[in-house]
Amino acid sequence: MTLVVIITIVLYAIAIAWTWQSLAFLENEKKIGVICIGVIAMLLIALVMFYISKSGVNYATVEIEKSVRNILVLLFAGLNSVIILPQIGRVLGKIYEDEITKEQASKRFIIIFIILILLVIFECGYMKSTQEGILKVYDAMQR
Repeated sequence: MTLVVIITIVLYAIAIAWTWQSLAFLENEKKIGVICIGVIAMLLIALVMFYISKSGVNYATVEIEKSVRNILVLLFAGLNSVIILPQIGRVLGKIYEDEITKEQASKRFIIIFIILILLVIFECGYMKSTQEGILKVYDAMQR
């Protein structure tokens, strides 16, 4: 459990630092706002992934489900934040610096969105197997 917490903290630290650097053109207050909105969006996506992947997984108690949900949502949102948020920041920076047109930016945002969709599809299956694995370990500990 401690290892999972450490990994999660490291993921968020990397995501925030990398996104912060990608948003160098913005004032600090706006950077904070963009990062907060991005992380909240990743948390919501991970929460939806949890509920999609939860089908067919039976938890013994609501408390166990909440614990597993919190851990997996925080972990997967952190991972997705590292992958997606800095890329969005880079595109926004290129728009700000007039390095790319809005049309080029739209294409890049579509690519980022497609990557996010592919991640969600892949991660839903992985999240389901992770939940099942956690429950097997829990059941084995109860015996």
